[in-house]
Amino acid sequence: MGYIAVKGGTHAIEESIKRLKYERIHHGQTIEVERIKAGMRGLVDQVMSESSLYNETLAALAIKQAEGNPEEAVFLLRAYRSTVPRKHYSKVIETEQMNVERRISASFKDIPGGQILGATTDYTHRLLDFTLMDETDVAVQEWLHYYQKESFQGDEEQLTLPKVLDYLRKEGLIPPCENNNMEPDDVTRESLDFPSSRSQRLQILTRGETGAVTSLAYAVIRGYGALHPTVGELRVGTLPVTIDHPTDAGDEDDAYYIGEVKVTEVEMLMPVTVEKEYGKKEMEFEIGYGLVFGQNETKAISMGILDNCLEHPTPDFPSHNEEFVLYHIDSVESTGFISHLKMPHYVTFQSKLDSVRKTKKEGTKNEEGQEVKSG
Repeated sequence: MGYIAVKGGTHAIEESIKRLKYERIHHGQTIEVERIKAGMRGLVDQVMSESSLYNETLAALAIKQAEGNPEEAVFLLRAYRSTVPRKHYSKVIETEQMNVERRISASFKDIPGGQILGATTDYTHRLLDFTLMDETDVAVQEWLHYYQKESFQGDEEQLTLPKVLDYLRKEGLIPPCENNNMEPDDVTRESLDFPSSRSQRLQILTRGETGAVTSLAYAVIRGYGALHPTVGELRVGTLPVTIDHPTDAGDEDDAYYIGEVKVTEVEMLMPVTVEKEYGKKEMEFEIGYGLVFGQNETKAISMGILDNCLEHPTPDFPSHNEEFVLYHIDSVESTGFISHLKMPHYVTFQSKLDSVRKTKKEGTKNEEGQEVKSG
């Protein structure tokens, strides 16, 4: 395809948009939104989490429009989210009600209810499976038929399990959860301010770009922080969402069930040394909490690490500085600012260019022994 030079801002933009569509479909094939939703679970979950909008179909649509670019997909979905009216607030969800699909602890071998491996790549060989090159819908349906016949006997029961860390709380090894009944802040409606509340921090962390959150948490463990965490409990499952009856708000029996959301929840344990009275030192555990939409365990663990870092700020490490962390992990904020550098900066650059030329000219005069006038 030949390149045609275009003139004029509006016309050039229109041609650029046409070219973008051409690049997406020039192979003569397209991928259906339902197939993205069915076959790209990890990417769909990531986009929903970073967009703070739980809708698998819209996330798949954004991925298709963005040609698989997660940052662009998040930008699209957040932009759409900002146009949707908020008609209800859900009732508080207690994560103990989670219908568990996967649940493990790296801290305890034997936990009430047992370790449930569920769906994970943790135990797979990281080798390319070339049989997927020839996978067909018929073969998939046959495999599903035999798997479901073998694994599912009748209706699946809801599996709710106690929290592992509750047993440590009963022993007094970790502090009890505080329930102050304070209304959480909403970072989607009010700008983040400092010092931030914990509800603000958790919201920004769960919306944070997965790679950025993981990178900072990794830096903490490598020594650019003061934590050596262990996964107390990690669980993946679905949570019921209910809203109040329009006329009888607060009555649990009249609440409406409107659906469920799949989440990954992590409680991290951080051993710390605490100085008590008379200079006595004791070992205790602090908690870091992470919860994200879908199954994204790496991000949830990283979120738990950074949550604890920001709960205990220290000037020694930037990973413990809330402004440094929260301002730099947001996908739309960071990619938007970097991308804006591609936009015209003609005036400011010409000013810099004039300054460079002037200093170069004065430097040449100085080398020739001529007088240089100071500015």
